[in-house]
Amino acid sequence: MAAIDKVKVLLVGDSGVGKSSLTHLVCHNEPISNPSWTVGCSLEVKLHEYEEGTPKQKTYFIELWDVGGSSSHQNARGVFYNSVHGIILVHDLTNRKSHQNLQKWLAEILNREGGSKKEDFDPEHFVGSTQIPILVVGTKSDLVAQIRNNNQPRSSFIAEECGADEIFVDCRQRRAFAAGTTNAVRLSRFFDKVIKLRYHSGNSLGPFSPNARRNPASTYSSPSSYNSNSTYNSPVAYNSPPSYQPTSGYHQSTVYPSSLSYNKSHHND
Repeated sequence: MAAIDKVKVLLVGDSGVGKSSLTHLVCHNEPISNPSWTVGCSLEVKLHEYEEGTPKQKTYFIELWDVGGSSSHQNARGVFYNSVHGIILVHDLTNRKSHQNLQKWLAEILNREGGSKKEDFDPEHFVGSTQIPILVVGTKSDLVAQIRNNNQPRSSFIAEECGADEIFVDCRQRRAFAAGTTNAVRLSRFFDKVIKLRYHSGNSLGPFSPNARRNPASTYSSPSSYNSNSTYNSPVAYNSPPSYQPTSGYHQSTVYPSSLSYNKSHHND
């Protein structure tokens, strides 16, 4: 069986913006029926064809780490920011505050390695310190269209500052990422950038993993018969690579920081 390399992509943003709905839609090509508040971090995996249709085409696993957005867990969720290869910033197009907070989310991730508590995002420092690919996603685009009389949502200033692509999506629409659509093209281009930086740029280290040299890049064994919409159970131990086993149905896996005791109240995340 052929080995398949993987990359780790974080999805971050305020609680309730639709990160779980977005993750499910990307991985399963269908809307989630009953989204709930993410406790800790939910991990899903999808297959992606790198540079599809070219001689360089190759299959990779994309790990999508949906990080819970509750502010009460800010100090503990840094454990999920190790070995990150790409970041998806998610905001609610009907909630301006969730867009403004993307700066804090990005600063929280980028400042973690140095132990900084700063909440300010400096675009000049970002450009000079890392080339990690970023994608900005605005959810609930259907509501914005109704509010603004079918006008397109305004572009995100943080996308412009980071030189990132931007997607507007209604996560209830099954065809939101249908092949050939603008959303699908931009998402695929983002995944290609993540993979290229990780495996094809001469720098195979994760941008937030100073100890990555000690561990070889992990690979996964590809099953002989694979359904691209299958999901896998995630590990509870953060530092060991997951060994994925195909499941017959959908199972959402949640990873908990061991230092937390959660009060589970329902909330769409």
